[in-house]
Amino acid sequence: MPQVLGYAAQNKTTPLAPFRFERRLPEPDDVQLDILYCGVCHSDLHQARDEWGGSLFPMVPGHEIVGRVIAVGSDVRKFKEGDIAAVGVMVDSCRTCTNCRDGFEQYCEQGMVGTYSSKDRRHGGVTTQGGYAQSIVTTQDFVYRMPAQLDLAAAAPLLCAGITTYSPLREWGAGPGKKVGIVGLGGLGHMGLKFAHAFGAQTVLFTTSPGKTADGKRLGADEVVVSKNDDEMKKHANSFDVLLDCVSAPHDLNAYLGLLKRDGTLALVGLPPEDMPVSPFSMITNRRRFAGSMIGGLSETQQMLDFCGEHNIVCDVEQIRIDQINEAYERMLKNDVKYRFVIAMDSLTDTLGK
Repeated sequence: MPQVLGYAAQNKTTPLAPFRFERRLPEPDDVQLDILYCGVCHSDLHQARDEWGGSLFPMVPGHEIVGRVIAVGSDVRKFKEGDIAAVGVMVDSCRTCTNCRDGFEQYCEQGMVGTYSSKDRRHGGVTTQGGYAQSIVTTQDFVYRMPAQLDLAAAAPLLCAGITTYSPLREWGAGPGKKVGIVGLGGLGHMGLKFAHAFGAQTVLFTTSPGKTADGKRLGADEVVVSKNDDEMKKHANSFDVLLDCVSAPHDLNAYLGLLKRDGTLALVGLPPEDMPVSPFSMITNRRRFAGSMIGGLSETQQMLDFCGEHNIVCDVEQIRIDQINEAYERMLKNDVKYRFVIAMDSLTDTLGK
């Protein structure tokens, strides 16, 4: 099997560093991509430092991948050499359980196969390795068509930040005549604003930072509420159809549940590191719902990319070289990015040679 070059964490305490590893040759149903750009997701950092437990090392992170098709298997019909395509958070699922058959492969009852730090059940249980690398090989069913008109670097984070916010907003009916709140302005929140605005909803940003007002309005908010201001919060009590909570730090969920109208939904997509209390009275009042959501299935992810192509929606990104990845992780911890890092993968060979 051919060796490729990537950047990997050897264990949870080591910085990412150059790493050579094997990729399989394309099988009849496989597509091989030469990776052009890979987004940097906060979950990459969590996994590389084993903050959720269960990380598999050595680990090549990266699940927001855009690349050029350089080889296809004999049974591949969706792609041809030279196409621009994308790979997201998962590279396989069982395909037979109820969730997979219903198009919710991300909730596969056997567990989806993650793009990295996961066991590939169809290939002997080898550990999957992600997009901080020269190339990737995976089945055509888990590869997406990338709209040609999009800026490819800015489109890469759509494969996680994009679908993570698109899916719950669609599921709970964000659109014309609806009042939608986005809680937190970061990698997820800025995409939530763009989608809610594009769907035609009245869109409100909630942030703890008054300095983010101008950016919030630029990204699609009709109004920005500083959540530390009790008067501003009270003004919106019992008025929202949907709130999308994108915050990954501990915060008061009950304060936001109190903003929902009857049958409104607070959907959590951020991943705080600890449990947060929810009062029963926050739920039974107005028959409110507290829900969660995780990326989207194959069909919905392609739908999201096509929607972005039609409306020219991409992420706000800062491009970096691969040798800046450890610095980028530290900056992410400080929220020092607007709003997503993307690695230009040609820097891998430029920096380290072929």
